[in-house]
Order: sequence, then C-alpha cells, then structure tokens
Amino acid sequence: MTEELREISRKLSKILKKNRYEHTLGVMYTAASLAMCYGGDVQKAMTAGLLHDCGKYLSAEDQIRFCKKKEIPLTESELQMPALVHAKLGAYLARHEYGIKDSDILDAITYHTTGRPDMTLLEKIVYIADYIEPNRREIPGLEQIRKIVFTDIDRAVCLSAGSTVRYLKNGGKAVDPMTINTYNFYKKKED
Repeated sequence: MTEELREISRKLSKILKKNRYEHTLGVMYTAASLAMCYGGDVQKAMTAGLLHDCGKYLSAEDQIRFCKKKEIPLTESELQMPALVHAKLGAYLARHEYGIKDSDILDAITYHTTGRPDMTLLEKIVYIADYIEPNRREIPGLEQIRKIVFTDIDRAVCLSAGSTVRYLKNGGKAVDPMTINTYNFYKKKED
C-alpha cells in the first residue's frame, strides 16, 4: 500500500463505523485482486475501492443535505432511495477532501452502486468488488458470482445487477433506472 493510501486509510478508520471500514478494506483488496487478474491498474483499483464508501460517514439525510449545499446534482431516484446518494457524494469527497483528480477513479466511485451500461474495467472492478468482498453478508447469487468473477467479469456484473433488481423488486422497493439499464446492457452482451 502506498503512503497516500495509508494516509487515506487512517482518515477513514477514524470517521467510518468499524464494520464499514472493514468492508472498505475488503473492497480495496478485492478490487486489487481483480485488477491483477484483468490487467487493470492496481493502484487505481485500490484507491477507488478504499474511497468508494467514504461518504457513508454521514447519515442518509446529512448526505442529501451535503449534496444540496455543494450543488451535487441528485436524480429523483437518488432522492427516493437515499442509499444511493453516497456514491456521488463519495466522488465529490474523493476529489475535494482526499485530493483524487483521476477521473477514472472518480467515475468508479460514482457508479459503484448502480453500475452503468458499458462500464470501464475499473468501474466494473469496483462495482463487483463491492458486491463480493469477503465481509459481505450472504446474499442470493453471491456464491455463484464469486466463482465466475475471476474468469468472466461481464457475466459477474450481469448476475450482480440482475440479483439486485430482483431483490429490490421482490422486497417492494424502488429500483434505480441505471441499475436496470446496467443489467439490460450486460444481459444483451450475453445473448
């Protein structure tokens, strides 16, 4: 781990809850493993993985207030589903509080919750690392995704997005249109 990442890690360990911080480290190391597997930039993967949830030190209400104050545009879906807001907030904080200027890293943080059609390798890595990291509680399809992610990341993204859509719909919860678009894009790639 570089000194810059050590410093970011120290800061995060002080502001995130213990479980969230452990999840963050799990995502960072899983993202690094996936980057090595697919020939991606390991440092970028570790940085995006470490910072992906940096906005979660605030409550959902405070995240929305912060975004409004800093004029970070939120979609109607994000306002209805505050659990999504931390992604855009995290990208903002990564840039303004942690000094990250690399747009690839910032985009990976922005899209780690919903994904998006035709993601970059780094975006896919952080999206799926967040889903499969070792501390993640058992969710439907997790074991299958963990088995295939190191051989077919696009299929893993498709299965993850599909599982998320089904889980939310079955629970009577709203589904962000971007998650549906992500699933449809990667499903078409399989057909």
